[in-house]
Amino acid sequence: MIDTTALTELRISDPGRIGRLLAARTSPGLPADGRLMIIACDHPARGSLSALGRPTAMADRGDLLDRLVTALSRPGVDGLLATSDIIEDLLLLGALDDKIIFGSMNRGGLAGASFEADDRMTGYDVRGVLEAGLDGGKMLLRIVLDDPGTVSTLQSCAEAVTELNRSRRIAVLEPFLTRRTDQKLTNDLTPEAVIRSVAIAQGLGASSAYTWLKLPVVDRMAEVAAATTLPTLLLGGDPVGDAEQTYAQWRDALALPSIRGLVVGRSLLYPRDDDVTAAVDTAASMVHQLTSVAQKGIPA
Repeated sequence: MIDTTALTELRISDPGRIGRLLAARTSPGLPADGRLMIIACDHPARGSLSALGRPTAMADRGDLLDRLVTALSRPGVDGLLATSDIIEDLLLLGALDDKIIFGSMNRGGLAGASFEADDRMTGYDVRGVLEAGLDGGKMLLRIVLDDPGTVSTLQSCAEAVTELNRSRRIAVLEPFLTRRTDQKLTNDLTPEAVIRSVAIAQGLGASSAYTWLKLPVVDRMAEVAAATTLPTLLLGGDPVGDAEQTYAQWRDALALPSIRGLVVGRSLLYPRDDDVTAAVDTAASMVHQLTSVAQKGIPA
C-alpha cells in the first residue's frame, strides 16, 4: 500500500519539488507503432468514486495510487490521463518517468448535480497544460440538447481545442449525446448518437490538426470509425459484465485503422477479479498488437 503520509509530508516540506520534477520531465512522444495505451484516472474530481457497483471504491487514495503505480509499471503502458492532484502524487512517487501525460480539464460537471451539463474547466486549463509540460489535455463533452448549460461547455471546449492546437498539444475530446432522465444524465450509446457526437466534436476549434477523439465501444463500430479521420482512442467505463466479452469488443474495435488505442481507468484498475496486473497486461498486448507484452522489449 502506498504511504500517503510520506506524500503529505513532502507536500508540506517541499511543495516546489513538484515543479522541479515537471521541469525535469521529458516526454517519450508517440510510440513507433502510433498506438497508445493510457491509464485514466479523473473520475474522482467529478465526485464519481464508484466501480463495480461499490459507490466509494475509489475513495481510499492510498489504494487508488497503489493500483495506478502497478498499472503504470506494466510493459506496453504508455502514459496517464488524470487531474493535477493524481499526476503530482504519481510524480512524487516516481511513477511517471518516460510516460505521456494528458491533463484532465473540465471537471465542473459534478456527478448528479443540477448543473452537470455546464461542465466547466475546473481542472487543467491550457496554460496549466503548457506550464506543466504535459502532452495534451482531455475534455468531456456531453451534449444535452434540452439543457442550456451545454452551450457553455461547447464554447469552453472549442476555445481549449483552439489553444491546444495552436500550442501543438494534443486535444482529446470525449463526446456524448446525453439526455436527462429522472434527474440523471445518461449517455446515448446507440451508433447513430455516437456518430452525431463525433460530427459535432470534430468541428470544434480553429484547427483539428492535434485533435484526437475518445469514444465508447458500441455496436457497429466500423460505422462510428468511418465518421472521422481523427485518431481515436477507446474508453473503458465502469466494469460491467464479463471481462472476456469486454476484451473481445476492444480487440475487434482496435482492428479498425482509425482506432489507435485505449484510455481506460476503472475497468483495469478495479477488474472483477481484482488482478490489476493481468487486466493491464491483457489490454496493453491488444493495443500494441503483441502476442505477449514481453515482445515490446520494455522491462517489467
